[in-house]
Amino acid sequence: MKNFIKIIQYLVPYKGKVALNVIFNLLSVVFSLFSITMVIPFLGILFDIQEPVHERVSFSLSLESLMHNFNYYISLLIENQGPFYALVLIGIVVVFTSLLKNGFKYMAMYFLTPIRNGVVKDIRNAMYKKSIELPLAYYTRERKGDIISRMTNDVHQIEISVISSLEMIFREPITIIVYLSSLVVLSPHLTLFVLILLPLSGLVIGRIGKSLRGTALRSQSRLGSILSVMEETLTGLRVIKAFNAEEKMNFKFRELNKKYTRLMNRLYRKHYLASPMSEFLGTLVVVIIMLYGGSMVLKGDAGLSPNGFIGYLLIFSQIINPAKSFSQAYYNIQKGMASADRIDDVLKAENIITEAPGALAKPSFESEIQLREVSFQYEDVPVLRNVNLTIKKGQKVALVGQSGAGKSTLVDLIPRFYDTNMGEILIDGFPITSLKIKDLRSLMGNVNQEPILFNDTFFNNIAFGENDVTEEDVIRAAKVANAHEFIERTPEGYQTNIGDRGSKLSGGQRQRISIARAILKNPPILILDEATSALDTESEQLVQEALYNIMQNRTSIVVAHRLSTVVNADLICVMHEGRIMEQGTHHELLEKNGIYKKLHSLQMFS
Repeated sequence: MKNFIKIIQYLVPYKGKVALNVIFNLLSVVFSLFSITMVIPFLGILFDIQEPVHERVSFSLSLESLMHNFNYYISLLIENQGPFYALVLIGIVVVFTSLLKNGFKYMAMYFLTPIRNGVVKDIRNAMYKKSIELPLAYYTRERKGDIISRMTNDVHQIEISVISSLEMIFREPITIIVYLSSLVVLSPHLTLFVLILLPLSGLVIGRIGKSLRGTALRSQSRLGSILSVMEETLTGLRVIKAFNAEEKMNFKFRELNKKYTRLMNRLYRKHYLASPMSEFLGTLVVVIIMLYGGSMVLKGDAGLSPNGFIGYLLIFSQIINPAKSFSQAYYNIQKGMASADRIDDVLKAENIITEAPGALAKPSFESEIQLREVSFQYEDVPVLRNVNLTIKKGQKVALVGQSGAGKSTLVDLIPRFYDTNMGEILIDGFPITSLKIKDLRSLMGNVNQEPILFNDTFFNNIAFGENDVTEEDVIRAAKVANAHEFIERTPEGYQTNIGDRGSKLSGGQRQRISIARAILKNPPILILDEATSALDTESEQLVQEALYNIMQNRTSIVVAHRLSTVVNADLICVMHEGRIMEQGTHHELLEKNGIYKKLHSLQMFS
């Protein structure tokens, strides 16, 4: 129920259109009621049992006043023109009220359309905004396929189940209330009996709907698993083929798909039970009312004429469809609430990388970066232990060591992709947690080990995140990164699309585009995480020369496996099992005859 209220809260920006929808629905139901009640005088005239009314009462908006005066004019017409003309008048009234009823119904739907689509748009926007705001640590715990499933299938499920039920949620309660009110006016005694029967049928429907929600939740979770396998398969297709693992992956997918299909069979069987169950219960209630009310009419206890009782049954029959639709909406909402629960898990996920109240602006980098007793762990796995390091402005600092030593994690802590578990990191004496996150990250340019590009043009990938960038700026950055020549050879130059993740480019070309993006940003601090690892020997030499030039007036932090790329660094830090074991220049570390010397010797003779 809480999640349903949260979805309803998305209606607040559309409250004006909601009000118009409710008003037009109310008018549509009122005129529908008028057209139905015309059957009472019609039958009275047809069977010559219509009681004549010879006096008119003062006009008011009450149903009793309107019906009394209408019967007065009918009686007058019968006396002057005959019963046939009275039937014609009733027919004209029915047609006119039906026109108004359907016209107002269309207007209600007209204003409902932007509400439905707008709410879905707002939920999608909220999901995407949250997915960008969440820290990287969140995505190390969650499966990407499941997150994508929540952002696509679960939002779509809310659209087709909950949002599509807004029509019924807004219209049907109004219809039921108006019709029930008219039944109370016609026969309070009989209506009291009806009000006892209806909750009993609603209880049966509610029990089925409750079990539907649990099944839907499990099915959506299972679909997330299927999408995760699909994402892993497409990403690792080269490995699957290389290791002849097609049949193994096929079996894994078939098993997941079989379990999902079983769940969906159960879900739809419960879902399809809603309509026949509602119809059966509706028929059962009508028959009971016919027997009970008929006995009252025969005894003269109902306060209704025979044609009035038929009119009563007709009005009550009009409640069955809205009640059936409302129960159908209830089933749909229960199914959609499972998706709402999954979406709410993402929207409520805690973003631990937060900006402190009154965070300081930091437009420039002045003196140094300090790491003081920094420790960090993923879940329960320690990665960094009591790291102390000072990086002066303008220094080129290299982090070397075996894989898993914590080098990449250390550089991820500086722009606050993660926060330390212990210790602190300071820039110019200010803890980075006290700075505005946008300002902090604006000071840094990142080039990752795996080039991350987008399905867009060369121009937009290089200019990514920057505003008011000219083509000359992009070309200048591409030339420094030695990317200009191969870009110019493409059909549309800088406006050529590079494909999904840059799939149309070689590994070296992708990395050079990534480097050009960092060059264009022109930050005072460069973080190069194995920036040349994807390059061939010739490209590596060209990019190393470019990187050497742009690092002259910048503070650079370089993560490297190949020691040959960092021999000219001002400071080399040797990391081992999450600690900095040695620090110094290339020659100083060789003279220490420690871990660095061992790594250097291994690479020299490999």
